[in-house]
Amino acid sequence: MSDRAVASHADAPDIGSADAFGPHLINYGFEFFPNLIEYARGATLRDVDGREILDFTSGQMCATLGHNHPEIVAAIDEACRKALHLYSGMISVPVVKLAEELAAMLPAGLQKMMFLNTGGEANEAALKMAKLHTGRFEVVGLAGSWHGMTAGVSSVTYAAGHQGYGPATPGTMALPAPNCYRCPVGHCRDTCDMACVDIGFALVDAQSVGALAAVVAEPVLSVAGIIVPPPGYFQRLKAECEKRGMLLILDEAQTALGRLGSDFAFALFDVEPDILTLSKTLGGGLPMAATITSGEIADNCAAKGFVHVTSHVSDPLPAQVGLAVLKVLAAENINQRSLKMGARLKAGLEDLQSRHEAIGDIRGMGMMWGVDLVKDRESREPDPEFGAAVTRRCMELGLSMNIVSLSGLAAVWRIAPPLTIEESEIDRGLEIIDQALSETRANSVSRSS
Repeated sequence: MSDRAVASHADAPDIGSADAFGPHLINYGFEFFPNLIEYARGATLRDVDGREILDFTSGQMCATLGHNHPEIVAAIDEACRKALHLYSGMISVPVVKLAEELAAMLPAGLQKMMFLNTGGEANEAALKMAKLHTGRFEVVGLAGSWHGMTAGVSSVTYAAGHQGYGPATPGTMALPAPNCYRCPVGHCRDTCDMACVDIGFALVDAQSVGALAAVVAEPVLSVAGIIVPPPGYFQRLKAECEKRGMLLILDEAQTALGRLGSDFAFALFDVEPDILTLSKTLGGGLPMAATITSGEIADNCAAKGFVHVTSHVSDPLPAQVGLAVLKVLAAENINQRSLKMGARLKAGLEDLQSRHEAIGDIRGMGMMWGVDLVKDRESREPDPEFGAAVTRRCMELGLSMNIVSLSGLAAVWRIAPPLTIEESEIDRGLEIIDQALSETRANSVSRSS
């Protein structure tokens, strides 16, 4: 499968033609839904023909609080009446307030931050700080990871984007992802003794030129197929970093601010990163990101001339929205709601697994679940063709689903509805998945007979 096809399966419904909207849009790796969307509220989308679609993907995993949450809309309105954009050296009240509120939620070692636009940009800043602070340049990521498509972080985005663009950034290397369902080193089955860590760092040490700067990782690997590391994994990873004088960067684009039922995933995994990046869940559907680190690292980088100026660093509009996101997180008990609704979603998926042989594994946390589709449960061979067909049928039935199919090595639904979704909407989505699985299997059997 080409990198472009990987990106399509990673982040878009597998339907529609890239030419559906005429000659003026560049195909950036997605297969577009054929109808234009004109309305979005909560967990519901509506196209120009009036057809409603239930969203089990939170848009691009960003609309954590649902589409067009009233507090987000109010924050945008307030920013429009005050300030949208300023000279990058000017700081607005919302930026200071957002920094104060985030700092109050974070440990003492994560108190210095800058506000940017996307996760890719936040991760670029994190890598630059890690390199400047350590005086080294080698960066290690996890296989299957997704950290962004800009030049530096795309080099440690191992899910896609490596073919056809020339050399990656020098010094980038990969560790095996801690996939307990499909052990990357063929060592375990359904358990993990972390041989992947030992083998991975042995290979890193063999390749390193003595300039190891950082490991960057998602707490739960998303595009890799919702890979939840085993207990103790991140403590082991952090210890290996400390042995080599490396920083640990955790990319919480998808896992922070309620998605897993906690303010931050690193607290659930009992590890504190040296640098934390936030994005998708911080913006509530708007471009908003943050790079957060310690005073020691920030001061050392500043003394060495750290520069990461953009046209929209510290913009007041997204900061105002970020404040609204934190307000809703507390006021609507989003963490608790995520755990409650996630338990309902998990139970429904397990019921489907009991009745559909194609569901090999269900894994996740909070309101972030992966459904691994297989040809048979013993071999665990992925079934991307069947998965794509069921995903298309779900969309036809009014449910937006997202499947990742990395070069045929997996076929996993990433199910991450808005955290404000209603129980009835979860139940309706599960009913559609059930119907789509049954009908697609029946059609497959009919064609083969």
